[in-house]
Amino acid sequence: MACVVLRPVHEESFNPNFFSPRMKDSILIYLTVGGSVIPMHIKETDSIASVKLRIQTFKGFFVKKQKLVFEGKELARNKSCIRDYGVADGNVLHLVLRLSDLQAITVRTICGKEFGFYVEKTRNVGYVKQKIASKAQGLLDLKDKELVCDGEALEDQRLIEDICKDNDAVIHLLVRISDAKVRTKPIEKDFELSIEASHTHNVVANSGTDQTGSLSVTDKAPKRCQLKRDFLLEPIILNSKIKIPLVIQELIKTTSEGLEKGSKPIQSSEGSGGAYLMQDSSGLKYVSVFKPIDEEPMAINNPRGLPVSVDGEGLKKGTRVGQGALREVAAYLLDHPRKGPRLYHDNGEQGFAGVPHTVMVKCLHKGFHHPGGYKNASGNVKIGSLQMFMSNIGSCEDMGPGAFPVEEVHKISVLDMRLANADRHAGNILVAKDGVDGRTVLIPIDHGYCLPESFEDCTFDWLYWPQAKEPYSLDTIDYIKSLDAEEDIKLLKFHGWDLPPKCARILRISTMLLKKGAERGLTPFSIGSIMCRETLKKKSVIEQIIEEAEEASPHGTSEAAFLDLVSVVMANHLEVLFP
Repeated sequence: MACVVLRPVHEESFNPNFFSPRMKDSILIYLTVGGSVIPMHIKETDSIASVKLRIQTFKGFFVKKQKLVFEGKELARNKSCIRDYGVADGNVLHLVLRLSDLQAITVRTICGKEFGFYVEKTRNVGYVKQKIASKAQGLLDLKDKELVCDGEALEDQRLIEDICKDNDAVIHLLVRISDAKVRTKPIEKDFELSIEASHTHNVVANSGTDQTGSLSVTDKAPKRCQLKRDFLLEPIILNSKIKIPLVIQELIKTTSEGLEKGSKPIQSSEGSGGAYLMQDSSGLKYVSVFKPIDEEPMAINNPRGLPVSVDGEGLKKGTRVGQGALREVAAYLLDHPRKGPRLYHDNGEQGFAGVPHTVMVKCLHKGFHHPGGYKNASGNVKIGSLQMFMSNIGSCEDMGPGAFPVEEVHKISVLDMRLANADRHAGNILVAKDGVDGRTVLIPIDHGYCLPESFEDCTFDWLYWPQAKEPYSLDTIDYIKSLDAEEDIKLLKFHGWDLPPKCARILRISTMLLKKGAERGLTPFSIGSIMCRETLKKKSVIEQIIEEAEEASPHGTSEAAFLDLVSVVMANHLEVLFP
């Protein structure tokens, strides 16, 4: 596994100038990452974007892989100054990195054939063998073969990252299959694994500088021992009237079968909280993603090293630590199908925006983050959201938006504005190819910061894509007209989440704005610009509308009367902005 390792800074060798030279009128801040401390000189007027670029220049961490957190809040607005977030001389910022999961594999045969592919480093030996065999098209038949490394049989469930633990290692392995020599070499921050066919049978494998070993293939498969049942996976149903749709029943079933067969949860390198890729019984396919509430950002068992929230507020304004899973499920429930709302009985149909099927579950497994130690006991059962894993070719962050269909961008814009999403960035929109006609499909994931208590942190990356300035289609406008915030609030309550009053107000107002904007023929850009702040300190138009309504409301005004006043003020603003 290739990753970046930072050595701890020892007090006796601490030099505050080694990261960047002292600048005039600069302040000294400290970045913590992976248990290490990095001192850094910056200016209070530096933008968040420029600070991230400097981190990339000096430490090699790509900007799009960085997330900066200060006093429990993410520094998400790249155009805002560092001082806007209250960062001052001597402050400590947490740097959360998202490292690549991909490993390049190149296969070369003695007859001159060459092919390559990418696999996640968290994949297992069986999956890699399968990919090699399919790519080789008969040249390398690895069926019923056994890999042996350093005298140890590599079972198909063995993870690639477990084999390549030494970050500085250049590993040479032997595959005895008429025969093949396997080796890896570092390429930037990843490794390339090459398999080169040969006629030799005894090639030494090196791991690092001192270790040696060999890898060979035989026809006899290893005996598998029966695994003890030491896991739990059950849906959480808070209303006896709820009937779990078949598609979610199957999702839970296949995930449970994977755990039973020994396919352990694999922690994702993405995000700032604990997210685990769950496999099927073969260990060759991801089927779901589990996000425990106790491992959310700022939660007590967060595996990314973020501090625990002192007041219960999450990384985004207006969200609460421990409610991320509820919001994940809520986004799925409120993503109504095109033909009409889910109402109170979900039949498992795909929603308008394509939010993957999601359900609340309780799960027990030793593979999760247990900083206090693990025991097969009820005290280690974790509660969280289980979401269907969606096959994809990457995220929107990996490619430019020019190739995305307008209707795909628009469907996500409707979801985000309606739910006042405070964390929509290009990295949490997956790109997939439709199996029927090969068209590009966008899949929205990571909705732990939707339905907040305020509009303060609303951010939409798609706002600056060209598709956002295209008008909505008539079909999309009809869908928007069908939305009903009151029914949505009732639906969430039916499923066990009594939406807090402030969150319910935001949902009502955001839905109101979306419907009024669509009725006037406004583009996603026009509507989204009303909801999002231009800078950290400048309030958005929707926030100004709410303030005006609050100032004009007599004491004791009912919620319904207040919303009527918001509607009037909003209509006036829209008339001025878009006469």
